[in-house]
Amino acid sequence: MNSFNTFFKNIFFKVNWENLVQHILSVITQLVLLTIVLLLINWIGKKIIRRIFKNNLKLSKNPIPQNKLDTIYTIVLNIFRYVLLFFWIYAILSAIGIPVGTLIAGAGIFSLAIGLGAQGFVSDMVNGFFILLEQQISVGDTIQVNNIEGIVTYVGIRTTQIKSTDGTLNFIPNRNITVVSNKSRNDMQALIEIPVYTNSPFEEIKKVIREVNATLSIKSLQITKAPTVLGFSTLNDGTLVLQVQAFTKHGSQYAVKNLLLRKYLVALNEAGIKLPK
Repeated sequence: MNSFNTFFKNIFFKVNWENLVQHILSVITQLVLLTIVLLLINWIGKKIIRRIFKNNLKLSKNPIPQNKLDTIYTIVLNIFRYVLLFFWIYAILSAIGIPVGTLIAGAGIFSLAIGLGAQGFVSDMVNGFFILLEQQISVGDTIQVNNIEGIVTYVGIRTTQIKSTDGTLNFIPNRNITVVSNKSRNDMQALIEIPVYTNSPFEEIKKVIREVNATLSIKSLQITKAPTVLGFSTLNDGTLVLQVQAFTKHGSQYAVKNLLLRKYLVALNEAGIKLPK
């Protein structure tokens, strides 16, 4: 027991506690100052980026659409944050005495990335870059990815966020985005299917449809191509339907479809034409 106590006493007295405390305080001071400086740079950088996008890009001769502007702004802001985070981690490791440069030089950047499990992260970044470069999607677009449909609320370096119609917020890694169905780039079809009998007076039905179409406010309904009768089709249960097609601006197709179907059914009922229930 005495030898054990003697051993620890020797270690205790051999340690230069004054230098050790000074070194610890020095490291803590460096880390605090470094964090304050990086937070200041982050605050100033975000203000500069925000001002550039709100002023310079919007005041240019060929202004960028708002949804694309929001997407580019988000990507630039994320890249700025990740660069600052990298330098912060690098500085912390260097301050506490870990030779980060030697580790990277010895292991190789690629091997270090694999060892840290960053392969998926790199894949997310590359795919996210090409999504932005090719303008596949933008914030505000209605898209479908992997059976998930909704409005794009965020396009980041690692993930893309899609808000479904029921309010669910879906986080999709960019590397999993392979096939994108963008429903916001072209005019959308509003397909109205009116159930009819095989012996219904089709010419009278078409006449009623034309009369309803003549009363429509095309511009206010955001209809880009006036409704036209396509022809006949059958539903899964065998019901015969008369199809009417219209094209609208993206996002308005469902409202137009419901409105036209209601107007057609009311007008046909007032004309005394019986339809299947």
